[in-house]
Amino acid sequence: MTESKSEGSPRRDAAGRIVALPDLYGAVGAGLVIGLLLLLLFDGVFTLIGPGRLGQSNGWLAVILPAWLFAEEFRAWHGGSARFVAAAVAVGVGITSGLLAAGIAADLPPLAGGGIGAAVSTLVYATVWFHGVRWLDSRTG
Repeated sequence: MTESKSEGSPRRDAAGRIVALPDLYGAVGAGLVIGLLLLLLFDGVFTLIGPGRLGQSNGWLAVILPAWLFAEEFRAWHGGSARFVAAAVAVGVGITSGLLAAGIAADLPPLAGGGIGAAVSTLVYATVWFHGVRWLDSRTG
């Protein structure tokens, strides 16, 4: 894989695939933080104008930006069945681990518990996807 000469982060190869796991973690982490901050902002505004309590938004909504990144990464791995298998396994393992983490954090407000579940889910997905798609691609290519 040749790395492209882009100035942005995460670093990508010529095909548009993220080249290093720490870059993928950084992009996922940034997306989660931005998502959680936006949810907290909306939740705060709705708490001020309505009868609700702070922290009652669903923290799982923080996966929107990381899911978008994963969709772009999936598209960058065009051709072959490796990406479908890797994505299916990563979704299964990621969602299961995120639900387990959210279940452990069930006593917290929905924003915090869902945020923990979203964070665990996306980080596990990123790990399984990154290693899985490369391993499967090397076995089939």
